[in-house]
Amino acid sequence: MFFVLLRNRLSTYMGQINLRGMGVALITPFKEDESVDYNALMRLVDYQLQNGTDYLVVLGSTGETATLSAEEQAEITKLVVSRVKGQIPIVLGVGSNNTKDVVDRLKKDDYSGIDAILSVCPYYNKPSQEGIYQHYKAVSAATKLPIVLYNVPGRTGVNMTAETTLRIARDCENVVAIKEASGNITQMDDIIKNKPKNFEVISGDDGITFPLITLGAVGVISVIGNAFPKEFSRMVRLALAGDYANALTIHHSFTELFELLFVDGNPAGVKSMMSMMGYIENKLRLPLVPTRITTYEKIKAILSELNIKC
Repeated sequence: MFFVLLRNRLSTYMGQINLRGMGVALITPFKEDESVDYNALMRLVDYQLQNGTDYLVVLGSTGETATLSAEEQAEITKLVVSRVKGQIPIVLGVGSNNTKDVVDRLKKDDYSGIDAILSVCPYYNKPSQEGIYQHYKAVSAATKLPIVLYNVPGRTGVNMTAETTLRIARDCENVVAIKEASGNITQMDDIIKNKPKNFEVISGDDGITFPLITLGAVGVISVIGNAFPKEFSRMVRLALAGDYANALTIHHSFTELFELLFVDGNPAGVKSMMSMMGYIENKLRLPLVPTRITTYEKIKAILSELNIKC
């Protein structure tokens, strides 16, 4: 175990982290009274460790981080780090539409056990491309940890263009990857085609992971992996190995679920699925609410077809 920990710490120190494969954007389970269910969280981490997940992403949008207090965020991070014990890398979400806030947190907070940070494109303010570049340049200068950019215009209100992404990748040595969730395959392909050698593209959408890997992406930061880590990580590994026929078969088995997981917002879909499977309560914090009954029943029917006990 010591050597696993040492290896991960050395990789981080050298500005390197292996993001190839399936990372899982970890959900935050809540009890009926809306308090964080830390025991369920630990069971979820164990489930990921036992079923092939390559790395965990903690405190991302799927984790409902915007609804968590600073104390809850710190406790979740501490517990996940202690449970993982260096077995797989941990990527921590550290983002804001206030650049100074991100910089201050990166300089002051303790990142022991964290292998990289995921930093979302500044939201709501709608910065220009130059503003986005300067934001990430300041973030990069504030930490020695590897940084994964996160482009998700559906949530932020602004798209980070391929040109800006490539500019950041070339100018900021510790920016090592981007989680691309723009939905624009042409843009993603442009980044893959022109990126520096030490910069990787990661799918931010489960449904386009297979085609994006065929273009040169290295994997996915997954939502559906919360529920199906073994199956979805196998699809990713098969695709990365060039076994497209078998990977496509698995991809197609999830096609209906991909849509249902997001039709009522994320993480409502995956939380309903995980509650059916007996892992968590079907509870979110406002302003998010559980899926509609119709969506719930459709998900339940698909799980039944997949021989998943509900």
